[in-house]
Amino acid sequence: MNQSAFFHDMTLDYLRPAEPDIGRITDFRFRCAHGDASQVHLVCGSEHKKMKLSETDNGFDYYDVSINIGKDPFIYHFEITGRDGSFSFYDKRGAVSDVMESMRFLVIPGFSTPTWAKGAVMYQIFVDRFCNGDPTNDVMTGEYAYSGFKAKKVEDWGSYPDPRTDFCEFYGGDLQGVLDKLDYLKDLGIEVIYFNPLFVSPSCHKYDIQDYDHIDPHFGKIVEDGGDILPQFEKSNKRAERYIRRVTNKKNLEASDKLFAKVVAEAHKRDIRVILDGVFNHCGSFNKWLDRELIYEDVKGYEKGAYVASGSPYRKYFSFSQDKWPYNASYDGWWGYDTLPKLNYEGSKELEDYIIGIGKKWVSEPYNCDGWRLDVAADLGHSEEYNHKFWRRFREEVKKANPEAIILAEHYGPSRNWLSGKEWDTVMNYDAFMEPVTWFLTGMDKHSDEFKPIRVGNAREFFDTMLYAGGENFTMPSLYTAMNELSNHDHSRFLTRTSQKVGRCDTLMSSSADTGIRKHVMRQAVMIQMTWPGAPTLYYGDEAGVCGFTDPDNRRTYPWGKEDKQMLAFHKEMIRIHKECPELKTGSIRELYAENNFMAYGRFNRTSAIVVAINLNDYEITRDIQVWPMGIPRDAKFKQLMVSDSTGFDVSPTTKTVTDGILSLTMSRNTGYVLRYDSFEAITDEEFWSDNFFGFD
Repeated sequence: MNQSAFFHDMTLDYLRPAEPDIGRITDFRFRCAHGDASQVHLVCGSEHKKMKLSETDNGFDYYDVSINIGKDPFIYHFEITGRDGSFSFYDKRGAVSDVMESMRFLVIPGFSTPTWAKGAVMYQIFVDRFCNGDPTNDVMTGEYAYSGFKAKKVEDWGSYPDPRTDFCEFYGGDLQGVLDKLDYLKDLGIEVIYFNPLFVSPSCHKYDIQDYDHIDPHFGKIVEDGGDILPQFEKSNKRAERYIRRVTNKKNLEASDKLFAKVVAEAHKRDIRVILDGVFNHCGSFNKWLDRELIYEDVKGYEKGAYVASGSPYRKYFSFSQDKWPYNASYDGWWGYDTLPKLNYEGSKELEDYIIGIGKKWVSEPYNCDGWRLDVAADLGHSEEYNHKFWRRFREEVKKANPEAIILAEHYGPSRNWLSGKEWDTVMNYDAFMEPVTWFLTGMDKHSDEFKPIRVGNAREFFDTMLYAGGENFTMPSLYTAMNELSNHDHSRFLTRTSQKVGRCDTLMSSSADTGIRKHVMRQAVMIQMTWPGAPTLYYGDEAGVCGFTDPDNRRTYPWGKEDKQMLAFHKEMIRIHKECPELKTGSIRELYAENNFMAYGRFNRTSAIVVAINLNDYEITRDIQVWPMGIPRDAKFKQLMVSDSTGFDVSPTTKTVTDGILSLTMSRNTGYVLRYDSFEAITDEEFWSDNFFGFD
């Protein structure tokens, strides 16, 4: 048998419906070469379901079987018996001699992810560094102190973040700035905004939340600086008094919440969704529940904090080292950081209810957010058992409030236990996207801490990690919504990684992150990002050529008026290609070619197909790529959608012809190609208007 002709995945062409409900009759389809198989069985547990030959097309036979999948996870593989007497198994790896349990296909009845999120183009905004639309809400220099450093207003928008004090440096970016740039995002092709934390917090990154109930007025609106004079600040710290007045003032908080609701509404008018960062594992030492810094000590309307008051209603929200007064003995901090007190859910049902309420609040009227990105989600709680219990309840309650909300977790390592259909929808795809793409194209790790030349151009490692390691984690609903980033707020900018320079801004000058970069490698990465299954997610400024080592240098400002115009134009074209080709949103994927410094893969459905080819060699090559396994005609014609090399990129629509199922492709050095076959473009006008084309009798 020709095992290269075998194919099945969990897309709509081979599993219908692709996200079946509990007890649904579901149609499974398997493909092989015409006349090759004598029998095909779908195997689930001890049951062997015989499949029936139902269609022959383009030299392939399609076998079908309909099964009631019940209510439990439906785990299956295929067994194929050839007319030549040969025998093969088929699981997520393809044709194999032995089935691997973790690589069997898995359907979870009743588990679906939002349709809008599948393949959606996302854009991550670190608000303080994106755009300053309202200078009147800026943090003032010396307004308060945090971790021994005074808050600083940065006057030079283009200056580098200080690696020692960046957490309390403020450039002034805010929600008004985002509102002002929504048309820019729409024009770029963005479909979802992912905001880094927005809630009240003393830091620029806001992963140390002070008040989950409100948007920070320094991101929102400061309508008045007034408020009661706090006795402890009358003489000692007038600046801190001003901060307290600003961030506890109800008018400021309400105005900021109202502005955020407007941002979401205006984004929705432009068909842009909005998801929030949910930092629920820990809060900040400034938090009104702990109040280590005495922010809320004498503010009207706030209870005493657990750090200072024996009778605080929030005492059980935290794990103190002793359960008696004084409570300001040491408390449990995330990774030992005393500015990030870990929340003690097991100790307080009230805390759990409160955070669940926060999860529901922001996806409901009047804010109407479209979901959550969950920070360090697997760390929440003090046991894995409780962690799963919490996220099951969180999912249930949030989905009741907004059935179309997505629940997307930050997680490193295996995530299958949380992607069971009862907890998270999907994850930030570090393990099966960011890291393997970085290894293949640059040999660097995602922090720029290490360079391994042996990884550069290792196409076998690339596919094994992207396809097969990812296959162990994901079912189809999770894979097609996974957040595929090249850069973000925790890792070095991808463009800096292309220099293969090891270091951070505390060991190298920040300016060195901009030197030695190879823009053609960045373009190759974006080609992969915009054509791989999942939700391609831009980190603000990547499209404009922003560089930077890892945190905090990766949090530079967006260079308005100084963008890399070519890089920006390239991103816009690749986003357009991604959105115009349905097979790139929800189609199948298949490895087509893998050798050192060269690889090619295909994305396809029954009507169209994309070939992506990347040449990392410093010389021209010609490779014969078998494209017939995508199910296309053996004499198909591909249109060039994009070609990029060391000089730039080109979208001229040249044509390349397939001969006997093989695409012979000549590529100059350091090149990337995106080519497309469309069956509708191959149809003549006479065929299109004929009754037979539409299947009429």
